[in-house]
Amino acid sequence: MLSPKRTKFRKHHRGTMSGKIKFVDKIVYGQYALQSTQCGWITSRQIEAARRVITRYARRGGKLWIRIFPDKPITFRAAETRMGSGKGNVEFWVAVVKPGKILYEISGVSDIIAKSSLKTAAYKMPVKTRVIALFKK
Repeated sequence: MLSPKRTKFRKHHRGTMSGKIKFVDKIVYGQYALQSTQCGWITSRQIEAARRVITRYARRGGKLWIRIFPDKPITFRAAETRMGSGKGNVEFWVAVVKPGKILYEISGVSDIIAKSSLKTAAYKMPVKTRVIALFKK
């Protein structure tokens, strides 16, 4: 699973997910991309599951770019513990996603394979997504 090698602080606040993304909203590397249309957290397990689906569907052809990275730690308190005594331990890492963010890009495969592999990967995502294409003149 993806996780940072080191961070400045071990635990983060939850934060807010309001508003649209100001950057990472255009296709840069590939020909086809999976773009989010909703706010949410995507865990490192979900990112890896979608990556596996895309590479298996494309039969290891073409090139894949993952444009998100889970850099936010999520903590849980142990079950049946009393209030107080600090924040819980880090359980997993998430990537904060806002509407318009590009999640995955793919190129080097036919358009049918690219669209269907990204559509299959969208089933693994906890947010609503859409497949977009880059048309060059």
